Amino acid sequence: MSSPGLLPSAKIAPPPREIEREPLVLNNRSLGWISDQIAGIIEGKTPTWWWVTMFISFPLMVMCFAMIGYLISTGVGVWGLNHPIAWGWAIVNFVFWIGIGHAGTLISAVLFLLRQKWRTSINRAAEAMTIFAVMCAGIFPMIHVGRIWFAWWLFPLPNANGPIWPQFRSPLLWDVFAVSTYFTVSFLFWYMGLIPDLATIRDRCKGFFSKFAYGLFSLGWTGSNRHWSNYEKAYLLLAGLSTPLVLSVHSIVSFDFAVSQLPGWHTTIFPPYFVAGAIFSGFGMVLTLMIPLRSLFKLHDLLTIRHIELMCKVTLATGSIVGYAYGMEFFIAWYGGNPYEAYAFQNRAFGPYWWAYWIMISCNVITPQFFWFKKLRTNVVIVWILSIFVNIGMWFERFVIVVTSLHRDYIPANWGYYSPSKVDVLTFVGTFGLFMVLFLLFIRFLPLIAISEVKGVTNHADPHHPLGGAKGGHH
Repeated sequence: MSSPGLLPSAKIAPPPREIEREPLVLNNRSLGWISDQIAGIIEGKTPTWWWVTMFISFPLMVMCFAMIGYLISTGVGVWGLNHPIAWGWAIVNFVFWIGIGHAGTLISAVLFLLRQKWRTSINRAAEAMTIFAVMCAGIFPMIHVGRIWFAWWLFPLPNANGPIWPQFRSPLLWDVFAVSTYFTVSFLFWYMGLIPDLATIRDRCKGFFSKFAYGLFSLGWTGSNRHWSNYEKAYLLLAGLSTPLVLSVHSIVSFDFAVSQLPGWHTTIFPPYFVAGAIFSGFGMVLTLMIPLRSLFKLHDLLTIRHIELMCKVTLATGSIVGYAYGMEFFIAWYGGNPYEAYAFQNRAFGPYWWAYWIMISCNVITPQFFWFKKLRTNVVIVWILSIFVNIGMWFERFVIVVTSLHRDYIPANWGYYSPSKVDVLTFVGTFGLFMVLFLLFIRFLPLIAISEVKGVTNHADPHHPLGGAKGGHH
């Protein structure tokens, strides 16, 4: 019997199974299990595969810096540049690495503002990937100018040349501001998210030096109400600052080409097309890195099939936008009636570099269409293989844009064919070594997954769930 004046308690029916979402942490794992699983990666013995990968990556990184030293001491003649192809692999690789770094900010900032909780299992690794990719990208603008000892001219330092230099109308200078701002904000965002987790590791450490180091970088975090309040405000502000950067950085990188008068480059579709391509390649790299780590560290309950499927859907959406942009470029070239523009695109598809163009189309337009099928989206091996094709295709996209627009000038006497030199190839391969060394150090000494954020999306943190303290049957 219910008391007079009170409504009888009504039992709430659970939602139909068809519309119930799969949980973001499987098997109702406890909060302690999450801490043990993620912190255990740092606390445990270094696995053999880590040493093998580092043994391969470190010499590649050294080779990268050796090639840069050789380039500086000898001159840009060691590259495959020729007339009329004055821009080669350096700019291709710069745009490629900047694109790789785009998924981190999108996952961290945009999905955070859109309250997409599934980001919590992948945002830490994606943010780290962003920082390391931008570091790799930053190498190329410095060395491609030839006289690297004048690279400081790119910064707006007081000088006697007045308005002559730096040349503020040059896209190269815009790149310096855009990329340096992007790196700074991304680093602050990544470090801000790390603070609570560094304190967790600090409290679990047994050695004096490790406890001191993690304690130093956790900035005295105690998990008090005041700390959490300030943390959440700062995180929200940084997310708001980072969101415009997702759109602006690759738009400005696209201006390297779009503000020129060259057929094939002089097009207004470049900024949105480059942004979509950057997010596409960034998610491809996140899948490439996270799927093996999921198996190696047994993170199946934290990085679920649902996470992988949602990343596949974003890859499908951005890949379709990129495919639309490819088609629209040809349509505008025809519709604009400019014979030089029309020839530039016809030459891309059917000229001497036809093979690069069709590799690009196959990897960037056809590959993501497989993600329409749930059976393929949920097959981890197939997703991983397709993600590698995405990365290959996006590198070829930058190669096609840069080289095929330059290699045939208005006068046939100026036509040429570009092939990279050994120095070009070894420098690019070496940047993968640099990226992997940094990423391996990250997964060895810092939490791969955001411990505090993953705990926040579990049933234990939900006050409306029985595991979170809700009493069954009452409103």
